[in-house]
Amino acid sequence: MSTTKKQPVRASLAAFLGTMIEWYDFYIYAFASAMIFGSLFFETESAFIATMASFATFAIGLLVRPLGAVFFGHLGDKIGRKKSLVITLFMMGISTIGIGFLPTYAQIGVGAPVLLIILRIIQGLSVGGEWGGAVLIAAEHAPANRKTFFASFAQLGSPAGLILATIAFRLISGMDDEALYSYGWRLPFLASFGLLVVGYLVRRSVNESPEFVEAQKKAEQERLENKNQPEVAPFKELFAKMPKVILLAIGANVLGIAGFYFVNTFMLSYTTAYLKMDRTLILNVLLLVSFVQFFSQPISALVGEKFNSYKFLLFTSFVCIFSPYLMFTLVDTQNPTMMVIGISITVIFMAGYYSVIAGFLTTLFPVHLRYTAISVAYQFCGAIAGGLTPLIGTALAEMYAGSWVPLAIFYSFISFLTLACVFFLNPKKNATY
Repeated sequence: MSTTKKQPVRASLAAFLGTMIEWYDFYIYAFASAMIFGSLFFETESAFIATMASFATFAIGLLVRPLGAVFFGHLGDKIGRKKSLVITLFMMGISTIGIGFLPTYAQIGVGAPVLLIILRIIQGLSVGGEWGGAVLIAAEHAPANRKTFFASFAQLGSPAGLILATIAFRLISGMDDEALYSYGWRLPFLASFGLLVVGYLVRRSVNESPEFVEAQKKAEQERLENKNQPEVAPFKELFAKMPKVILLAIGANVLGIAGFYFVNTFMLSYTTAYLKMDRTLILNVLLLVSFVQFFSQPISALVGEKFNSYKFLLFTSFVCIFSPYLMFTLVDTQNPTMMVIGISITVIFMAGYYSVIAGFLTTLFPVHLRYTAISVAYQFCGAIAGGLTPLIGTALAEMYAGSWVPLAIFYSFISFLTLACVFFLNPKKNATY
């Protein structure tokens, strides 16, 4: 196989490794925020306030992601996908490793949380630019009829990162408290170094996107022909020319993002706080479901690619309107096998949608705006839906204690909103290929 023919495979592998590192870093920070950071980085006698302060640093990373999407989207649309992705990879890896070396509040005082926040902001900015570039480097290297499948490898990083993060924290959770709080918590962060090295070596071997190179040549020719025409920033041009499409694209990401937070983050809280289930049991259930998601996503991408991505997205989002009722019925049995089956059914359709939406969205925007467009769509949705979904779910669970019906209705609403946005993103009217 020639080097050129190997590029689609290398590009999809680079996309997978990059988003896997992104999600691994995201989840180990989430776990550490819930379990450890409150007592190490915030000086207060109240465990509740310390935990809330720790979660606030977690939220900061979500809130700055849209800024990263705009900045790295601009960079990726102007100087290239590959260069932007190398920068985001190093920013993400170095900031995560830096957290592993941080001194605690007991060692340097208020400087500890300040440094933690700075590194968290760097993480958030880099993640804001990582996903869009990873999707594009895979999709734009793929053959014309295989873009959905190759782009889905960027989405596969999500369950892979969750699996790695869960295993990492399960390995250190067996330590005694003294070892865990002195050095044990640092190990999952420092392990990111190995992932960073592998990710860089693979990403370095990938050529620049051929579609971007072609678009750059065309743009250069147009600039020579129209010397007096001012250059417009991709973000500004996007909202000037395609406001409806970008807003619908933001809405089309809701199920993939909010659904994932609902099934993982909120389900952990719901089962332990309201069903009084053992935390280890539900973690084991969710870990098994993560493996189901990991292996089902590529199959869904192949099915979506074969039978029309648009129709597949409409079908899976429609099924997701009804799936939570079966899920909660089986979760309420508190039987581990039934719980795995119930959550897996919902996850298979939600993850199926998630695996296909990335490749589908790339077809809606011209090459010179594409990095900015899909990054903005994903990260703006992530900041809103990712932040609000666990909060709304927790509020409903508290308000209607003893009944899961309002929670299922909320998930149905998420699915219906997504279905409506996809319906109006008809590729026959919006496609750029």
